[in-house]
Amino acid sequence: MMRRRWELVGAALLLAVTATGCEMVASAQQTTPAPRVQPANTAKVQRGNLSAMVSVDGTLTYQARSDGSPYSVINQARGTYTALPEGGDTITCGDVLYRVDDQPVLLLCGPVPSYRDLRNGDAGNDVRQLNQNLHQMGYDARTGVALAADSNAFTSETEQALKALQQDKGLAVSGVLALGDAVVLPDGMRIAEVAGQLGGPAQPGAPVLSGTSDTPEVQVDLEPALQAEVNEGDSAKITLPGQQVITGKVARLGRVAQAPVAQNGRPGPATIPAFIALDDTATTSGLDRAPVRVSITTGGVENVLSVPVTALVGKAGGGFAVEVVSADGARELVTVKLGLFDTAGGRVQVEGDLTEGDQVVVPSL
Repeated sequence: MMRRRWELVGAALLLAVTATGCEMVASAQQTTPAPRVQPANTAKVQRGNLSAMVSVDGTLTYQARSDGSPYSVINQARGTYTALPEGGDTITCGDVLYRVDDQPVLLLCGPVPSYRDLRNGDAGNDVRQLNQNLHQMGYDARTGVALAADSNAFTSETEQALKALQQDKGLAVSGVLALGDAVVLPDGMRIAEVAGQLGGPAQPGAPVLSGTSDTPEVQVDLEPALQAEVNEGDSAKITLPGQQVITGKVARLGRVAQAPVAQNGRPGPATIPAFIALDDTATTSGLDRAPVRVSITTGGVENVLSVPVTALVGKAGGGFAVEVVSADGARELVTVKLGLFDTAGGRVQVEGDLTEGDQVVVPSL
């Protein structure tokens, strides 16, 4: 009898556990929430100005010839080099550039290289630039003469001012500027390389120095795909080592394409050099041949609608659309026509059935 009772109790417990399990399963099925639809990640349609930019690597260097190569200094004095500058030295207009037989060779500034002795009665563009140098250095004022700075004539006033310069710089006071007394370059000079040797022979017509101006600039090499986009006068932002950003403008473009030689000996794609003048050169002191990053603004539009580039959706039949999300969560594909790409801001100009403030779908981060 007892065994029969325990069997009945066990059966009852089994039924109770089974029933409870069914209730738990049923309860779990009833309380498990349905999967939620995640809200779309959106961005606003904005109205404003956009700029097109190209970004390239560049080198901070010093302004030189139109193709970026340094100026070459050709010696015209005969004797022995007794003093030479060092690389990195800066020589301004009117200073002593080097010495031959301990006699100074001056740096004068202008577009016409020295090619003859200059004396009273001569005339020409080289005489005009001598008059300009004497006036700019103040030697006419020192001697109290009325030197016509723009005159191409070597007058008695020129002679008096020249004698004052010769006495001041340690040249023979002759009133005649001998061919070997001075070197003429477009501007003051920053020495890049010294070809002459101290104590070596100074031969007329031999290169003695090479250098640049002391005005910093940035040089970039434009690949063919970018050459048609960049123009003189385009504004630029230059990121210096240390992430400091300065501004400038494209001053000039090279005329001759250059094809760098790769390690395998084959020429690479031809590039055109572009030179960027800096708005403020004070922050570049001590940086020579430093690598920089340059962003050149090549175009712009004002007061236009734009969306993030990532919002664009390619259409099966061609063209683009954006997916607009309304306030109630409904989505609609709206066809758009693309305009200017603002690569720096990651946005693109669009035209279509859109208004400022509309929300468009963008990929989740």
